[in-house]
Amino acid sequence: MSGGWNTIESDAGVFTYLIEKLGVKDVQFEELITLEPDELRQAGQVYGVIFLFKYPTGESRSDKPKDGSFDHDAANDLFFAAQTIQNACGTQALLSVLLNKDGEVEIGKELREFKEFAGEFPPELRGETLSNSDLIREVHNSFARSSPFIDETQRTATEDDDVYHFIAYTSVNNKLYELDGLQPAPISHGPCTVDQFPDKVIPVLQRRINRYPATEIRFNLLACVQDLRIRAREMGDEEALEVEEQKRNEWLWENALRRHNFVGFVGELLKGVVKDKLNQGNGAYEKWVEESKAKTKRRGDAQKSGGDQ
Repeated sequence: MSGGWNTIESDAGVFTYLIEKLGVKDVQFEELITLEPDELRQAGQVYGVIFLFKYPTGESRSDKPKDGSFDHDAANDLFFAAQTIQNACGTQALLSVLLNKDGEVEIGKELREFKEFAGEFPPELRGETLSNSDLIREVHNSFARSSPFIDETQRTATEDDDVYHFIAYTSVNNKLYELDGLQPAPISHGPCTVDQFPDKVIPVLQRRINRYPATEIRFNLLACVQDLRIRAREMGDEEALEVEEQKRNEWLWENALRRHNFVGFVGELLKGVVKDKLNQGNGAYEKWVEESKAKTKRRGDAQKSGGDQ
């Protein structure tokens, strides 16, 4: 393999522009705040959901899932890939939805060719093919948060680490499937048409969350939906269209910031401030340092006394 995979955030803007760079058209992601079927339905045409949760590092595969049932034959009828590399699960989850919606969704030339090529393989080889795709890896890594201090590709999780995992839920062939590359096969949660998906998937997610302690709140749910600007244009809703365009502009700005670290900038800014103080002369630099020390001490004293500064 020619390179590693970096971690990406569970963020609607990241996922939306990631799939656009892969060639997918007229699809976006929306973060869901509540586990309510109505909220999911309000997102319009729903293709699936991506669920992020804390993964128990000591957990291993079993012959029977904790909910639903393994459908080993389904891997021949839908796209299911084993996860073979760390940090790729976010992109793998969104592809688990989109590659199973080819026909409903315009996935683009590159992903269609990838699906046709890898689709003939068993899940393990599909996972290897995905992990070794230069295109998919490079697009994935282009949305990783820049960090000058940590090389995520070299980090290995231990029992004490918080490890998070992405999985997908979607309706394929009128069944609700959980697609998790760390499991040996797709997990069926019973009959489910596309229209029934919001009502069927929410109870499954609720049962999964209920397996965690009540204090565990670190979950994130993203819906894969038709571009909301399409519905706004069809309805002639100029206000909704403006909101969606503004959201896209904000996502672009946030994604641009993710690609840069500002350590160098902050360092140069600090050097400029110090140089300015030194150039002022008359002890300005020493006075500035002493004032800063005094302010820091006041804050510390206030925090110890329970006050606010």
